[in-house]
Amino acid sequence: MVASPQTLTEPDRRLLAGWAALCAEHVLAFFEAPAEADAQIRDALDRAKAFARGESTTDAEIAKRMIAVKAASAAITPAGAAAARAVGQAAAVAHMGAHALGAAAYAVKARSLAAGGPAADEELHWQLTHLGNDERAALARLPALGSDRNGPLGPGLLSRGILGDTIRTIQRQIVVP
Repeated sequence: MVASPQTLTEPDRRLLAGWAALCAEHVLAFFEAPAEADAQIRDALDRAKAFARGESTTDAEIAKRMIAVKAASAAITPAGAAAARAVGQAAAVAHMGAHALGAAAYAVKARSLAAGGPAADEELHWQLTHLGNDERAALARLPALGSDRNGPLGPGLLSRGILGDTIRTIQRQIVVP
């Protein structure tokens, strides 16, 4: 039984963890921080990929999901903080599938902060071209941003500004063949 429509099934979460990690890794170069925080962010990205490959469990990842969130605060630049938050969201997909949209949104924000407005559109386009049919189908099972109050797609940080705009655009552009 799925506790929330934002959770998704474990197979869907594993599938989306791979895409979320890809989105986060695409902007990871913007992250600069002291060595300990850098190692924690890179470990979180590796764990998200391991979860996607079936090499880690949901429980193991839930226990470690806040490490990347805390490490993000050590970022030297706003773009780096957004890139680290993208990794944190990717690592949290093991817990709740909706975090995949958070990873994508924070990656767009990182690119926008690092390179300006048009770069955000380029990043979003890159993300959408790296979505396979199975990932699109899994994302299509998520509720629309703001329609479910319990979870990352509720009325919190992901619903506002560039993060919310990115998620709404992704949700509008999901086309399942």
